[in-house]
Order: sequence, then C-alpha cells, then structure tokens
Amino acid sequence: MAKTKPGKKDLDSYTIKGTNKVVRVNDTVLMRPSDSDKPPYVARIEKIEADHRNNVKVRVRWYYRPEESIGGRRQFHGAKELFLSDHYDVQSAHTIEGTCTVHTFKNYTKLENVGSDDYFCRFEYKAATGGFTPDRVAVYCKCEMPYNPDDLMVQCEECKDWFHPSCMNMTIEQAKKLDNFLCSDCSSENDPKRANSYHASTESKVESKRRKR
Repeated sequence: MAKTKPGKKDLDSYTIKGTNKVVRVNDTVLMRPSDSDKPPYVARIEKIEADHRNNVKVRVRWYYRPEESIGGRRQFHGAKELFLSDHYDVQSAHTIEGTCTVHTFKNYTKLENVGSDDYFCRFEYKAATGGFTPDRVAVYCKCEMPYNPDDLMVQCEECKDWFHPSCMNMTIEQAKKLDNFLCSDCSSENDPKRANSYHASTESKVESKRRKR
C-alpha cells in the first residue's frame, strides 16, 4: 500500500534569503529573473506554503512592464509603470530578492520623491488577449494622450487643461520660466499680449522624481 505524502502547510510569512526582511501575503516583491541582464520581475504574493521538506513556494500574481505587454511600451507609459495581470504562477521563495511598493496612480503623482523601489499601476491587464481595465482614461493636451507622470506639463490659466511644452512649440527650459500660460485656443480669445502660467509645485514634483530615479 502506497504511503500518502505529508501535505503542504500555509505560512504567514517568509524571511527573504540572506536578509532580515519579512514578506507576507499581499506584499509586492521583486523576483530574480532567469536572465541576469533583465530587471527583476514584480509580483504580488497571493499565498506562501511549505512542503514536508520545508521547501517554501509562493503563489504570485505578476505585474507586467509595458514592454512585456502585447501592445508594447507607448509614449504615455511612465518609466515606473506596471500592469497588474491575470497571470498567476508558483515560484520558489528563494527567487525573491526584495520588496517594493506599487502605488495607485493618484498616490504616485503625489510623491515628493520617487525611490528605486517605487512603482505605480493604473491598469489591469489580460495576458492572453492584451486587454486593459479600464479601457479608457482621461487624455490631455492637443495630442490627446493620457498623462505620463514623468513628463513636465503646463496648465492653461483659462481652460485649466494641461499641455506638453513640445506640443505648444516650447522647450522645457522655456516652460519653466513662464509666469503665466495660455494655450493657443485660449490666447486667441484673449489679449495675445498676456504672458503665458506655470505652477511651480508641479515643476518641483516632476523634477524631483527625475532626480531620484
């Protein structure tokens, strides 16, 4: 009569090998890729379990980088943007390298400084079909592109819309020096001599993110 193998047991936490960092279910972690030239994979821990030999495995839900998606990276995708996929997997806990934080898009844009382990997510991604949820987001500027938090933008005093300096035939340096800003549509309806408005708080936020990355 065959012997029944001892079952697996769920664990509350796991200490990352070689460190004193402890991870738990729902934590977001960096996982070592098979190709050392690639950046670490990012995943959310769904379950931690050990077998009778105390080998620890984690069930994870993967985050995809834009370049890993079917459509690829697009202009409005931020450097630290991730998509929460419907791709689940089981991996050895030994492949966990560290922890990171995946912020909501709104919270990410409020960060004063962006660290190397800060990311953001505004879309869920279906790995098999390439579909996104939500499938529509707000767009800005004449180019009608979604907001990329890495890009500096200027706000029109009149219509309150946001614009890329390049779409307004300005350099970033010129945009930073503006005291006021009116977009081309609003400036044609107002006194054309009115100088163009830039909000310093936005400038400092965007610039600080670039310095920290």
